[in-house]
Amino acid sequence: MAERHVDQLSGIETTGHEWDGIRELDNPLPRWWLWIFYACVVWSIGYYVAYPAIPLVSGYTKGMLGYSSRAKVQKEVAKAKEAQSEYLSAIEAASLEEIRTKPELLEFAMAGGKSAFNVNCSQCHGSGAQGAPGYPNLNDDEWLWGGSLEAIHTTITHGVRNTQSDDARVSQMPAFVKDGIFSREQAGQVAEYVLSLSGNATDQAAAAEGKQMFEDNCVACHGEGGVGMTELGAPPLNNNIWLYGGEKETIVESISNSRGGVMPAWGKILDAPTVKQLTIYVHSLGGGQ
Repeated sequence: MAERHVDQLSGIETTGHEWDGIRELDNPLPRWWLWIFYACVVWSIGYYVAYPAIPLVSGYTKGMLGYSSRAKVQKEVAKAKEAQSEYLSAIEAASLEEIRTKPELLEFAMAGGKSAFNVNCSQCHGSGAQGAPGYPNLNDDEWLWGGSLEAIHTTITHGVRNTQSDDARVSQMPAFVKDGIFSREQAGQVAEYVLSLSGNATDQAAAAEGKQMFEDNCVACHGEGGVGMTELGAPPLNNNIWLYGGEKETIVESISNSRGGVMPAWGKILDAPTVKQLTIYVHSLGGGQ
């Protein structure tokens, strides 16, 4: 048995460990630390017995108290839904205009609509409903399918160009170059004319050439002077609000190969009160008619 080493300065035995001539004193742990450690051991054993703690093959130990955070949350959600049921029933029974004239219902609908928008719509339209290329800005006063309460409600309920609803909004712009109606050069001339409607044309001669082609092929949907037509979902072309971008190359691409965004039929996914709340919220963003 090796002789134990005692530190000469402190008179305390060392652990026997040595690093580069440095030895470690074998000091006992402080009493307060030990008592806290023992208390933690006792507390952990009690926790394992009282609360759900140990995972099993197909479940977990329930604990003597039977506590479940999931069950607690479910109760809280059920309680919240019960508190909301009065307002939800009133919203379901009321017309959109009636909801707007009743302050309590309107406040509830705005809060519910904003929440539903953040969960279901912000991924495409943006968290502030500012839109993105191919996804309309909902804050302005330009609406592809109309900005009245009823029009917005119909669009949200049935969506656009989807296979979920037989009443989905549907319009299809020809792919003028792809379908052989225009040459690529003619598509560029029409694009220049379209840009001229908002004062952005850079080639006036090409715009003049494109005017007649626009009138022969585009006026039926976009209207004289490119004012747009909400009945067909055709956007106005006489301003600087662009769904896919206002650069000439982007407009030529739209004319050449068409565009066709899709929006889900939220009436098939969300309940009727939620769709109404979404309608009220979207209408309130600043561009509702």
